[in-house]
Amino acid sequence: MSTDSSSGRPFKFSSEAPVPPKAPGKKQGGINWSPVAAVVFVIAVYFIAQVVASLLISIYALERHFSQAAARDWVNNSIWAQFFYVLIAEGLTLGAIYLFLKWRGVSWRAIGWRRPKWSDPGWGLAVLPAYYVLYVVLVVVVHALVPSLNVDQAQQIGFNNISGFGPLLVAFISLVILPPFTEEVLVRGYLYTSLRKGMPQMAAVLVTSVIFASAHLQAGSGAPLLWIAFLDTFVLSLFLIFLREKTDGLWASMTLHGSKNLIAFLTLFIFHLH
Repeated sequence: MSTDSSSGRPFKFSSEAPVPPKAPGKKQGGINWSPVAAVVFVIAVYFIAQVVASLLISIYALERHFSQAAARDWVNNSIWAQFFYVLIAEGLTLGAIYLFLKWRGVSWRAIGWRRPKWSDPGWGLAVLPAYYVLYVVLVVVVHALVPSLNVDQAQQIGFNNISGFGPLLVAFISLVILPPFTEEVLVRGYLYTSLRKGMPQMAAVLVTSVIFASAHLQAGSGAPLLWIAFLDTFVLSLFLIFLREKTDGLWASMTLHGSKNLIAFLTLFIFHLH
């Protein structure tokens, strides 16, 4: 042991190699991109995933049926076509998030991905009644202010006239399992966390919810814009973000989102109430 001549403190020798400094701009585990980049990424991934999934399903249909008319009928009416469309689109979305986070050197934990807790489902289910109450109140108020709002307009979900255990199971996975999981990772995980890091929290909440709700307008489907679904998913997003903040994770919001979709699934395909 030797002594530091300036301070009189002993030097400590170590056989361990010095740790190199981290490269600037690469905050391991932290958000290191702008809110604008996050919005662009989400919109791009949303559209590209749908286009690629649609293209792959269409190519398969053409190769299988050798006729544009038969292929179009299979794409529009086959339960399996809808299932694989959803599966491919959701898989591409999660893959894009994985590649982006890996490229930026950021952990999944930074966007809310953590181990589930026993309390997560409880929080998701506890918030469900409050979501429905606020949604109904908002619809009544908006409809009074805008009488032209079509509160009975149906959402195009891609599954029609299905029955039997197999088809119902496929529809269940496509509507109740896959979208809540992927959308929570993309929207409340990646998007909201990115916006919250670079702007005031209320602005992040509103921008996230507007983007999420806009994706449910069914623009480009040929039908009128589905404003009732916009209101529904906007209110839903507020509660999903609340759960994201309350639990510091995504499992509670996935529970609420999945429960909401489950109720719609039971209403449409089990009890046939709509």
